[in-house]
Amino acid sequence: MEISNFIENFIEQFEDEPTCEVTAETVFRDIDGWSSIVALSVMAMVDEEYDVQLTADEMRKANTIGDLFNTVSSKA
Repeated sequence: MEISNFIENFIEQFEDEPTCEVTAETVFRDIDGWSSIVALSVMAMVDEEYDVQLTADEMRKANTIGDLFNTVSSKA
């Protein structure tokens, strides 16, 4: 699993592509367009693409895209 692919998949969950540069260090809640719907989409994408189920608690504890990636990697 590559962080660059994870970031691409993450960005695809937004209705409009984020205008800011998105990296592993990006605090995903600060991205314009972030919402609870996007959070659910990210959780569904992780389940579909990586066969990992993220919990709401894991989403709450993560701050950056890298944090989410590390959580998914540890469960894959």
